[in-house]
Amino acid sequence: MSLTDTAPTAASAVHSRLTRPVPVNLLSLDLCSAERLVQDYGWPRYRAQQMLRWVYRRRVREIDSMTDLSRTERDALMRSAVIGRCLTCRILESVDGTRKFILRLDDGLEVESVLIPDARRLTLCVSTQVGCTLDCRFCLTGMMGLQRNLKAHEIVDQVLTVQDQLGAGERLTNLVLMGMGEPLANLEAVSEAIRRLTNTSWGVGIAPRRITLSTAGLATRLRDVAALGVNVAVSLNATTNAQRDRLMPAANRLHPLDSLLAACRSIYPLHPKEQRVPGLPPHRKLTFEYVLIAGENDTEEDARRLAKLLNGMRCKINLIAFNPFPGSPYQRPAEAAVLRFQSVLRGAGFDVLIRKSKGRDVLGACGQLGRLSQP
Repeated sequence: MSLTDTAPTAASAVHSRLTRPVPVNLLSLDLCSAERLVQDYGWPRYRAQQMLRWVYRRRVREIDSMTDLSRTERDALMRSAVIGRCLTCRILESVDGTRKFILRLDDGLEVESVLIPDARRLTLCVSTQVGCTLDCRFCLTGMMGLQRNLKAHEIVDQVLTVQDQLGAGERLTNLVLMGMGEPLANLEAVSEAIRRLTNTSWGVGIAPRRITLSTAGLATRLRDVAALGVNVAVSLNATTNAQRDRLMPAANRLHPLDSLLAACRSIYPLHPKEQRVPGLPPHRKLTFEYVLIAGENDTEEDARRLAKLLNGMRCKINLIAFNPFPGSPYQRPAEAAVLRFQSVLRGAGFDVLIRKSKGRDVLGACGQLGRLSQP
């Protein structure tokens, strides 16, 4: 056959590929979009929740596994839809039992999640961006810059993928959105992910009180996330604007200490009867996270200033000793300095916890995520 004889056939094949509809990713659907899909098929409305339960609760990867749909319905769905779960996941295990999951996304980028065992708790730390829009000097992720925001289903898929890897008797007890990225810089996708994670009819079914969102302090968005009913932790890390400008330049430029703390006080008032945010449980406390860096923000004077800044707030404080990473100029403080800092705050009447650093040998501890090329 001549070249001119084959050309139309090849052109037709290319045209077919270009015009073929992109399959619907069922993992990307919320209830409304799932209901629109089943309506297009002419199916009963309840089919939408059935599909979503298979995707989020039972974590199936194949449409053919949805056995409460008829054979005809499954065949029709398979012709135009897929379940777009993560296909590639590497796992690095620390000597302390922490596991770091490196998930490859559809576009080839990678994102990290960390599973942290602690007594009877099993906490998963989830990412919300590839890289980060902020440039906190003590955080390896900030050195990556922002590559892109994660979509809601990519945030949820981290949870599903880790659940697939749990051993017999293991169960996620807590979820923290404090991995790679600033959650409030990707608020729409994060809010939708939280809705799917907390939904008890067809979603993953994690209680909001078991979820904590950590933010560098985008003050104008705190009210929106508080209304989701999850715990909120504000990464403060400084007691003066000069300190915060050095350690968290972008965050402090957007929301200096005075405006950030004013926003916190207005949303999380001292007395439960003063509650101003609909849907926020009256007993809910705000958490402040404070990364202690040797010679930067770890003195007793810093502790006294922090107590004065937070005076009268219904809050708790998590102290985190800095976790070193390659190329960082900062040092981890001595244990004695951490204990003195805690003692000053406790003496001022605050509930203060020293967070254990886990997974440091696989760069899985707080502030270490982002070195994706680690073996």
